[in-house]
Amino acid sequence: MLEVLDMAPPRHQPAAGKGGGHGHVGPAARKQPLQSSVAQPKAEAAAVAPPPEGVKKCGGGGRRRGGRGRGGRAGEPRVAPTPAVTPPAAARPVVGPPVASKGLSFCRRPGFGTVGARCVVKANHFLAELPDKDLTQYDVKITPEVSSRSVNRAIIAELVRLYRESDLGMRLPAYDGRKNLYTAGPLPFDAREFVVRLTDDDGTGVSPREREYRVTIKFAARADLHHLRQFIAGRQADAPQEALQVLDIVLRELANHRYVSVGRSFYSPDIRKPQRLGDGLQSWCGFYQSIRPTQMGLSLNIDMSSTAFIEPLPVIEFVAQILGKDAVSRPLSDANRIKIKKALRGVKVEVTHRGNVRRKYRISGLTTQPTHELIFPIDDQMNMKSVVEYFKEMYGFTIQHPHLPCLQVGNQKKANYLPMEACKIVEGQRYTKRLNEKQITSLLKVTCRRPREQEMDILQTVHQNGYEQDPYAKEFGINISEKLTSVEARVLPAPWLKYHDAGKEKECLPQVGQWNMVNKKVINGGKVNHWACINFSRSVQETTARGFCQELAQMCQISGMEFNSEPVIPIYSARPDQVVKALKHVYNIALNKLKGKELELLLAILPDNNGPLYGDIKRICETDLGLISQCCLTKHVFKISKQYLANVSLKINVKMGGRNTVLLDAISWRIPLVSDIPTIIFGADVTHPETGEDSSPSIAAVVASQDWPEVTKYAGLVCAQAHRQELIQDLYKTWHDPQRGTVTGGMIRELLISFRKATGQKPLRIIFYRDGVSEGQFYQVLLYELDAIRKACASLEPNYQPPVTFVVVQKRHHTRLFANNHKDRSSMDKSGNILPGTVVDSKICHPTEFDFYLCSHAGIQGTSRPAHYHVLWDENNFTADEMQTLTNNLCYTYARCTRSVSVVPPAYYAHLAAFRARFYMEPEMSENQATSKSSAGTNGASSVKPLPAVKEKVKRVMFYC
Repeated sequence: MLEVLDMAPPRHQPAAGKGGGHGHVGPAARKQPLQSSVAQPKAEAAAVAPPPEGVKKCGGGGRRRGGRGRGGRAGEPRVAPTPAVTPPAAARPVVGPPVASKGLSFCRRPGFGTVGARCVVKANHFLAELPDKDLTQYDVKITPEVSSRSVNRAIIAELVRLYRESDLGMRLPAYDGRKNLYTAGPLPFDAREFVVRLTDDDGTGVSPREREYRVTIKFAARADLHHLRQFIAGRQADAPQEALQVLDIVLRELANHRYVSVGRSFYSPDIRKPQRLGDGLQSWCGFYQSIRPTQMGLSLNIDMSSTAFIEPLPVIEFVAQILGKDAVSRPLSDANRIKIKKALRGVKVEVTHRGNVRRKYRISGLTTQPTHELIFPIDDQMNMKSVVEYFKEMYGFTIQHPHLPCLQVGNQKKANYLPMEACKIVEGQRYTKRLNEKQITSLLKVTCRRPREQEMDILQTVHQNGYEQDPYAKEFGINISEKLTSVEARVLPAPWLKYHDAGKEKECLPQVGQWNMVNKKVINGGKVNHWACINFSRSVQETTARGFCQELAQMCQISGMEFNSEPVIPIYSARPDQVVKALKHVYNIALNKLKGKELELLLAILPDNNGPLYGDIKRICETDLGLISQCCLTKHVFKISKQYLANVSLKINVKMGGRNTVLLDAISWRIPLVSDIPTIIFGADVTHPETGEDSSPSIAAVVASQDWPEVTKYAGLVCAQAHRQELIQDLYKTWHDPQRGTVTGGMIRELLISFRKATGQKPLRIIFYRDGVSEGQFYQVLLYELDAIRKACASLEPNYQPPVTFVVVQKRHHTRLFANNHKDRSSMDKSGNILPGTVVDSKICHPTEFDFYLCSHAGIQGTSRPAHYHVLWDENNFTADEMQTLTNNLCYTYARCTRSVSVVPPAYYAHLAAFRARFYMEPEMSENQATSKSSAGTNGASSVKPLPAVKEKVKRVMFYC
């Protein structure tokens, strides 16, 4: 349970020089909780240090004109700051919430960045010229109602074919597959009903027949493009979603007819030859397409994409791919039958035993008996006939594999049996279940294209799509450029890193996003006096394991740790299925031998393919024994490389509470808006269960820096919440305790308290990096989570409201940046990608809001994906340079390797912690425990079983690394 700590001003606060406090929001900026403040703008007064002359207050609690309101001194050194003075209550101006049409507006761009070496990059954005035509929207009603978009599209396509030249006045409409139809200019009527006849084969086993549909088209509205033009010009705050949606539908119309549509992407076996992924799957190449408003105008974002499809094989071959060639020559075991049933359920097949009649069916299951045992009634008198006889008599088809089960197709009420060998899988069915490791590797090989190849593929796709010939684009007057967009970019300098003075190299300047540990010692070495090793790998002999442990211990010593060369007990060998017993045995023996002192570290040697073993070790160690563990795979034990040992020693050091390196600017008090007053940096992420798992909970993780001014150590907390709930439920919570009454808690509160315990300071500024939020959820997430942060702060001390900067981090977007000239080696890293530190905040970015693309890492293989940072809320008045430089510099502090990483470390750590917590769920909880969808309310999911608690000793350190 969390106690309220004394959050009074800290005892020792570093002294400020001229860098401190120019135009910063004051440390005790009092903000009322956001949701209540939107409803009641005159709620409690907000305590904010008055802004300097010439500073205009706006949306996020203060924004400087042009973004450089402090004389452009982003790089000016800061000396340790003097204690900040909070103005008396009477002097504090009331700062209401920002107001837009939604009652809350995102932070506006404070200006453009200037730091770094200027260069030009190309982006996969294609300029789209807006039409001058009026767009008209119509409601569509189809009776009888159809649930399939493709059938709806077929109905409207037939209607257009029949009536375009007459009733539709030559208009070519664009249709969304549901209830909306759009035209360039009005139709000759306001409402009309049409009759369309269509032959359909719905795969249920019912004979194909002509169906009649009544289609009512009724005028709904005019789609106004004026607001879209205003928005792009920066004269309007909210994006007119309706107009964007119309243009998006128009540009997707032709592709919908040509390709298989999946989400925002289109796939075809003709774009590139499909590659086998194994187990009856193949990869199809395709492209992603989306229209976006940007500073340069409307942009069509096109990117290459690949996904898994079920290979259109004869069913017998599909089964042989999954079970092996020999399996189909003998009866299936129960386990294999269940495996095949799972793989085939829901898959569409067509029959091959009837010549040109290729009826389609959807598989609902597999028979329990083999084909030669199956009989069914052929008439109402219940006269029975065997499936084998029926196929021979009816179709002259001799079943070659009567020992295999039959496919059950159509609906369950009327059993319909089809022999496997008489069926072939229909082409174009996307595989939606989880891929295995081998399939993932194969798919990555297909998608992994060097930047130059990727660029050529994108250009070829745009050319093939032929937007200038697209009848829908022509009809609506949309012109798409065929050239990649050239964008001005800057390459931010790498930061200097500080290592221990005992090493030969005390400071280091990374080169092209990387460096190494040669001649360096970690800045704060952890201590490991008591450690043990369990060997779970049968192929590793004890002498080999001992040799590996000694090499690792030596590397930890060389890296600057205090590491005992000898384990507490001899290396213990155990079978993977005895993991619980082995861990507890070693833990207890060590405890006895150490006379009550605890084991500090457990090394575990694992087989290369270890199934659930890794997760079991982590769950037991972290939630049961309170033990830090480091797992090593057998392949690394046999082939000991110095680089591997160095990387493992970095991980062990932070798990033992050490620090590997810190930014030189951090310990020299030179980081704007971090070094001046105690600042805590949060990272947060929610990971959702994979597609197909419809009951597992989602897992939220929050990490927060526990050191200042270094901002390098991050403590992490995790919690389970309702299935696919994106808002983090446990940021702040209250509950009723019979003894103590109302109790407050939650992850933010706990991490603020641990920061205070670790540093002796209370945080006077909060920077919150939030990962994994899509654009459609920005508003909801900001409203809910900023409110939770405010409430957590207020629960610790009256009027405690440190200013907050809330930044969303996105990696799942489709913007790619390419070098302007692939022959100029100086403008690229070794992999042919743009240089680490490349930042873009103009042209392809948002027309008015504070966002930027940052490629902070060097590419290894494939095409680098820049991270997209969107500052939604900023009470700390960051300039573009300050935010971009801070984010880039933090990317060099990631604990697990000597490379800058592609996403800011707090967000990366939150992702690791959330991923780790999946292992904490008991196996049956992750598989079968039903979680009602309705439980995703604002108070968290009552039906979600909480995760076992991480032990205190573990959660204080970076256990998730």
